[in-house]
Amino acid sequence: MRRLYSTFAGGWPGTGLLIMRIVVGSVLVVRAGLRLWGDPPPSIIMSSAILLVAGILLMLGLWTPIVGTLVALVEAWKILTLAGDRWLWLLLGVVGAALAMLGPGLWSIDARLFGWKRVEAPPRKGSPASR
Repeated sequence: MRRLYSTFAGGWPGTGLLIMRIVVGSVLVVRAGLRLWGDPPPSIIMSSAILLVAGILLMLGLWTPIVGTLVALVEAWKILTLAGDRWLWLLLGVVGAALAMLGPGLWSIDARLFGWKRVEAPPRKGSPASR
């Protein structure tokens, strides 16, 4: 993960990424949950289940590049094969791809697991600092 992003954005950019992740993730969870509530065909069940899990992972900021790419691919598949709200699918797919490219931001599980860590070395024995 560290190879994908040199830093995990903090400050205003990190806040913007957090808001994007929360909004898109919650839209995915709500829409997929509503789809799964009824008795949909198997193709809808599979895509809705994938998007439900992807929405939860996006909100947490876990595996963001993989999940964002998966969201973009599923939404593109829906645009090409299903009838419905293509503009919303386009928006969700583009934001998923943007999150995959930009990263999760500082306030995410990815940043905690894969971000740079500071290690403090104890002073060496016999050095003036240890006396």
